[in-house]
Amino acid sequence: MSRTTRTAARATSVALAAMLLATACGRSDDSGPDKEAATLGEGPARGKITMWSMGDADPTLEGLAKEFEKQNPDADVKITPIPWDAAHDKLTTAIAGGNGPDVSLIGSTWMAEMAAMNGLQATPDEIKPNDFYPGQWDTTKYQDTAYGVPFVADTSVIYYRTDIAAKAGITKPATTWDGFYQNLEAIQKTAGKQNPKLRYASGLQTGFNAWLFWLPLVWQSGGDIYDPQAKKFTFDTPEVAQALEYYGKIFKNKMAPTDQTDGQQGFHDGLIATLQQGASVGGNLHKDSPELDAKWQTMALPANKTSAGLAGGSDLAVFKSSDNKDAAWKFVRFLTDAKNLASYGAGTGQLPAAPGAWSDPRLAQNTKLAPFRDQLKVTKAPPAITTWQQIGSTIDSELEKLALGKATPADVQKALQSKATSIGIGR
Repeated sequence: MSRTTRTAARATSVALAAMLLATACGRSDDSGPDKEAATLGEGPARGKITMWSMGDADPTLEGLAKEFEKQNPDADVKITPIPWDAAHDKLTTAIAGGNGPDVSLIGSTWMAEMAAMNGLQATPDEIKPNDFYPGQWDTTKYQDTAYGVPFVADTSVIYYRTDIAAKAGITKPATTWDGFYQNLEAIQKTAGKQNPKLRYASGLQTGFNAWLFWLPLVWQSGGDIYDPQAKKFTFDTPEVAQALEYYGKIFKNKMAPTDQTDGQQGFHDGLIATLQQGASVGGNLHKDSPELDAKWQTMALPANKTSAGLAGGSDLAVFKSSDNKDAAWKFVRFLTDAKNLASYGAGTGQLPAAPGAWSDPRLAQNTKLAPFRDQLKVTKAPPAITTWQQIGSTIDSELEKLALGKATPADVQKALQSKATSIGIGR
């Protein structure tokens, strides 16, 4: 499972909880987040800086914190790991109570919700959007204001078994929808024949978190599912219909599993020829089965009318309740400097959110990472609305009906427009 998938999987609390917590803060229903940007002071950082880091203890992050302390001798950074499955509730509770850390790592799909709760300080103007991939920067925004800085980027690419593809006569997969689908058909025909163990040409995901892999298909078709100017959902467009048709026919023609098959394990075992996943899958494959390194490669997602991918990952944000905002922002600026993002990426296997980081030889010379770099140039963020978790779950449910043959693309399209409109966009 990719970092993007894990992040979204753990961001399961609905926007209603955020609304209730915001009310607990004593804010009126029509109040919004403070859009006034922070200002970075002169001189080094001083004082204690508390940070929440999601997941297990992070030695690479701790190492960067120690380097920051060397450069800022009067600063003291304390990092507390928070399990991802507890992170959302802990963050929203901290915002409601006004007692959070100075800095926290926040899953990108939670940013709008937490900014809407007036829990985060707007990003200082000294930190420049152009230093980051546009799609990653957009994950920090709510109502056109940034409330954080991209730290860990994540996007998915296509992993393919070169040995399996070769037996179908494919040495280099096609880069367009039509061509790639023809590749999948050719690979599927070799199942049980040239590729005796092969069951599925594709490991395209359905059910939980399927939206992560379907939404880019809409963008690749030249459309979108939400119009921020009109504040209306646009599931009822030809571009969405095209994305549903393409997604659905892979399952209709039995080229991808519809059960709970472990895609990464199936790819490893030669049961599945292609996967759409994030960078962590490649790291796991190399770590667990280095003997397979010569048998798989990566490529950017196939394009339709245009190229596009999903911008996910995690952002760094400073809490409005922080007693040391200046030092906290200076620490954020340090961590998101291109050189330090490259070091973090090299140490953890995560993707840097800044183009400048990719010139580091540790990343630039890795050919299997190159498609991720290319994909990050064309990624987009999901709609910055507080109800996104509900919308995403609705997409998952409807896509599963399509994959199982229980609904047609037209049925799903109609249901998505109706249900999304009913859910609304929150505050």
